Amino acid sequence: MSSAPLEHFVRLESGLTLFCRDYPVTATTPGSPTILCLAGLTRNMRDFEGLAQHLQQRYRVLTLDLRGRGGSDYDPDWRNYRLEVYVADVVAVLDALRIDQVIIIGTSLGGLIGMFFGAINPERLRGLVLNDIGPELDPTGMDRIARSVGTAAAVDSWEEAARDAQVAHAAVLPDYSRSDWLDFARRIYRQQPDGRIVRDMDPLIGRALREAESSTPDFWGAFRELQRVPILAIRGSLSDLLSEQTLAAMKDLHPTMATALVPSRGHAPTLDEPPSRRAIDDFLEGL
Repeated sequence: MSSAPLEHFVRLESGLTLFCRDYPVTATTPGSPTILCLAGLTRNMRDFEGLAQHLQQRYRVLTLDLRGRGGSDYDPDWRNYRLEVYVADVVAVLDALRIDQVIIIGTSLGGLIGMFFGAINPERLRGLVLNDIGPELDPTGMDRIARSVGTAAAVDSWEEAARDAQVAHAAVLPDYSRSDWLDFARRIYRQQPDGRIVRDMDPLIGRALREAESSTPDFWGAFRELQRVPILAIRGSLSDLLSEQTLAAMKDLHPTMATALVPSRGHAPTLDEPPSRRAIDDFLEGL
């Protein structure tokens, strides 16, 4: 039986507070590693509730809301919504919780954070799961994301939120039912005190993506630094962000990298799919 997660609020030097859930391992295993789950650009820790409950049978699992999402503070300066700041935030949270080494499971942006965390702190990254993300981003998917981030309107009911979510994500999750979309909406929206239902993220994250003037990080350079880190790369068969060509190039650079294809999923798989779960379980067992 799964144990209820603990909740941590980590105060950063900047004054912002980040929210983290901590799922304690239910079966003590000597040397069992800690897993840190990081969500995508517009998402939050609720994406990992099912996976965390599954994994905590053997591992301690942390799920973190990045700044500007979920239970973490919004940053008053939208320019801080950028990769190097997120990586520093992860280091600060791990230091605050006195965790020396982790396995990172990262979806989209979360995977990029994991890549750069490992490139900078190789001794602290025991393994990395990249969920539908790699060191090269397909322009088709990037254009779609850039046009939509931070533009979702508030709605008056969960049914309406589910319909909006379906319109936005039907190509990613083509087999979802009405009840699936309601569950999905409750993960990505939140209800305000006045009853209105809004996306659970700072809309200025969209501005940061569209207007950021900082130079593009060296994604391939970071990936090359991970030669000694075990990696699992998961790709949705319908993905418009991680191409088959990029996945093949990643495999050329990192021949021991494990891969998994999730049928009928775009960007990005939820990691609740049986192929995702099997791939993650096998990868972790191999570590």
